[in-house]
Parts: sequence; C-alpha cells; structure tokens
Amino acid sequence: MTMEGKSSGICANCRNADAFAKVRNRPLCQPCFLRYADNKCSSGMKQYRMLGDAAKTRKQHKHLLPLSFGASSSVLLHMINGQVEHQLAGPLKFTNYDVHVLAVDPSTISPSRPSCEKQFDLVRQHYPRHTYTMIPLHSIFEYDPDISNVLRQVAGSGFEDDESKSYRERLDTFRASIPTTTSKDDIDNILLFRLIVAFAQHHGCETILWGDSDTRLAAKTLANVAKGRGASLTWQVRDGPTPWGLEFIFPLRELYRTELEQYAKLVPSVESIVIPDRSASEALSNRDLSIDELLNNYVLTQGIKYPGIMANVVRTVNKLRPAGFTSDQARCILCTSPIEPDSQSLDGAEITDSNAQNPPLQLCYGCRRSAPSSSLANT
Repeated sequence: MTMEGKSSGICANCRNADAFAKVRNRPLCQPCFLRYADNKCSSGMKQYRMLGDAAKTRKQHKHLLPLSFGASSSVLLHMINGQVEHQLAGPLKFTNYDVHVLAVDPSTISPSRPSCEKQFDLVRQHYPRHTYTMIPLHSIFEYDPDISNVLRQVAGSGFEDDESKSYRERLDTFRASIPTTTSKDDIDNILLFRLIVAFAQHHGCETILWGDSDTRLAAKTLANVAKGRGASLTWQVRDGPTPWGLEFIFPLRELYRTELEQYAKLVPSVESIVIPDRSASEALSNRDLSIDELLNNYVLTQGIKYPGIMANVVRTVNKLRPAGFTSDQARCILCTSPIEPDSQSLDGAEITDSNAQNPPLQLCYGCRRSAPSSSLANT
C-alpha cells in the first residue's frame, strides 16, 4: 500500500497545477492531495455532521482521541481539528465535537521508546481548542479498579503483587512474568486498550476515534486471527458499537499508511509532533518479533506490491455482522471481551490457575494463549 513517488504532468483534479505525486493512479498536486485525504476523514465522521435536528439542538458528541504521536493519530488530530474549525467558522458558530485527546506516555510502555513531553507541549500549542491528558501506562491501576485482581489471577507462579510498591513497580513485575515475546506484546496491547477504554468511560466519552490507517487495520486483522482473537474483529476493525457501551470509529480507514506519512510531511504542525516509528526489523531478528510485529511488517511490504488485496482484507471485515452484546454475557477477565459459554473447552484444553485450589479462569481463547498462568501460554 503506497503512494507512488514524484509525478510529472498536470493535477487530475484541479487541472491548473503541476502534480507532485501519483495517488492511486491519479496525479495530484499538493493542495488536491491534502483535500483528498481530508475528505476521506470527513466521510469517516459523516454520522457526526451537524445536519437537521443535530444542528438545531446543538448537541455535542464527546469523543476520545488516543494520540500515540505516530503519523496516523497525529494526522487524525489535525484533520478533526480542521473539521472543528470549519464548523466554528460556519453560520452557527458552533461545533458538535467535544474532543478529549489522551496520550499514554510511550516511554512507560517500552523503555526503548522516547518520552513525548516535548511533542505533548507542541500539540497543545498547535491545537488549543481541545482537552488534553497525558498519563503513564501504570495509571491503569487508577482508572481500572479490577486490574489488580486480574493481574494476580492471570500471572504465572513467579508473580507476587506487592501492594506496598508503586504502580509502576507492580506493573513492571507483572510484565516480567510473561514468558514469550508475542505474549508480552499481546498483553501490553490489552493493558493499553483497557486503560484507554476505562479513561473514556471515566470521562463520559461516547466515542473513541482511533487513528488506524487501512494498512494498520489489515495488519490488525491478520494478527488477531493468528492469535485466536478473530471474534473481536467486529469492534477492533469495524466502525460501530462495542461491548463497553462506546462507539469505535476509524475515520482514516480509507487511507494507506504511506499516504498519511506523506500528509504529515506536508503539514509543519503535524510533522513537528510525530515521533518516527522504530522499525522492528532494525532492532530485532524475525525470531524475536511478536506476531503483531511480523504481520505489520508483512502488510507494509506486501501492501506496496498488492495494495488492492490488503484493502480488501479490511473491507471484508467491515461487512461482518456485529455480534449482539448483553449485560449478563460472560466476559474474559483479561481483555474483557464477551466469550461464548462453551469457548473455554476449545481444542479440549483445560484452563486452570497456577494454584490448583482455584477454579478455572474465565479467559477467551486468545488470552488463554498469552496468560502466564494458562496451560496454553507456552504452546
């Protein structure tokens, strides 16, 4: 999935400027390319446009926008801010977007990632209309009251939760008990996801606006299927309702990662806040990569050759019928996703706590493969 490089000739849209690149076989000048990308995002947010009764009642929709300081989420913030500015400049002088931007400090997720304090200050200067919060990953203990008990249940026998220690030390001790690279990465993603959802619920948000590109959604689809989490695709990749009472929206789902990276380079305010991605292939051999990292690299490389195939992966998932959610439905204690009553007997595997006196843990199949206390964790 890529945007072709320099292009000669006239822009296919405006017909009065030189094209700077060929985008999906169409030569576009810079302004037309930026407008093309903005329109894709606007289309993804169409259900929140101020039309009809929504404009008359002036109802505001409270959105949470998780900001990782990568190109995709940074571009999404810029685009959403542009939509807010457009609404405020209109005849109503009112916006129905109430945007809360959440940054989880990447240095608290992995020591190899840089701190984002400088970028966080810049983003508040560039886009001052919104509410901003930056928190560490270990603040999950504050926002998710169940997490302490969950970690004790799913950890291996070598884990002991010392509540006299700081939140950071307790989380680091738990993460050190996870045996494999894929399990570590999977559980880190679960903890980050739980924190974002808990934060959104705590602050009364009705929607989470994820900055995932088409490329990222394709990689996520393949990785979730490979990890036994295929049932979660109807809310992890598809726009719509979720089991947590929130709407998940992916406004950039029609844009490739390369297109968003090019967009970021053309907008100085965005370029200044983006923290370049560390290529997994630069630091690790393939045998040390997690499933998520391997499939992300695969989609990036194969998407260049076969962009249509990768885009179809996402479009196919988006056609899936979302599952119904009920308040009394059994939930996985780790990822909190709904699970079917008979799912714990999948493959005939018996899932028990490391302490034989405890009852079987209520885990979905994907979490059973990652939880240190599960009999499937090292298979």
